Amino acid sequence: MPEVSKLPHPGREDIELTAVLFALSDEARLALVRQLSNGPQDMVDCSALGPDLPKSTKSHQVKVLREAGVIDSELRGRNRRLALRRADLDARFPGLLDAVLAEHPVP
Repeated sequence: MPEVSKLPHPGREDIELTAVLFALSDEARLALVRQLSNGPQDMVDCSALGPDLPKSTKSHQVKVLREAGVIDSELRGRNRRLALRRADLDARFPGLLDAVLAEHPVP
C-alpha cells in the first residue's frame, strides 16, 4: 500500500471567499471541480485536466484549488487523490457550490 501524506490545506475557518472565487474563475479548475462533485478521483484519472496539459500546469491548477480550500489533495506514493471539500465550502458559504455547479452542470 502506498504511503499517504497530507499537503497543507486551510482549515475550514480559514477558507476565504475571494480565494474560492478566484480558484473557480478558471475554466480548467472549474471543470475539475465539476468532475470531483461526483466523488474523489486520482489525479491521473481526472479527464478535466486534459491529457495534453503539461504536468506542471496540472499541478498548478490543483495547487490553486487546494490552497483556496476548494479541494483536498492527498499524496499517495507518486499519485494524488483529489476530493471536493463540499462540507467545508457549504459550511462557510452556504449555497455557493450548488449555485456554481448549477450554472455549469457536470457533463
